[in-house]
Amino acid sequence: MHSYWRTLTLGVVLALGVVLGADLTNLSAQASDPRMGTWKLNVAKSKYSPGPAPQALTVKVEPSGQGEKVIAEFVNADGTRTTTQYTANFDGKDNPLTGSQMADVVSLKRIDARTTERTDKKGDKVAQTLRRVVSQDGKTMTVTTKGTNAQGQAVNNVVVFEKQ
Repeated sequence: MHSYWRTLTLGVVLALGVVLGADLTNLSAQASDPRMGTWKLNVAKSKYSPGPAPQALTVKVEPSGQGEKVIAEFVNADGTRTTTQYTANFDGKDNPLTGSQMADVVSLKRIDARTTERTDKKGDKVAQTLRRVVSQDGKTMTVTTKGTNAQGQAVNNVVVFEKQ
């Protein structure tokens, strides 16, 4: 009976080690994700079609589960403020997006270590796709947005952010 408990205890310890090891690997991968951190819009290097560009935009990206939590704070062209946010995994599944006029859900896919794709939907209809690429040195992020805006106009933005 004594060896049974030793074997059972060893099994539980090994199982915990595997589970905790997986969690540590996930945390390590997230910690090295170049998108994590605070990003500020560089209006001069960005192209908004159609405009106008916001006066300012700060995006905070934090690790969450198998994905990210993002809070974007806009100072719009007219000086009004808007905050959007979501928490989503890189699994292609829809998650709530709050604060946006253009979309109510977001889904994420990881393309590679420095590239992700975000799809925004209003109901079941895709409103916009955002391809987000972090530079090799990790100092800039370029977001290419294609789709339609809240007014139904075609959008083709190339927006440059600098890591803070």
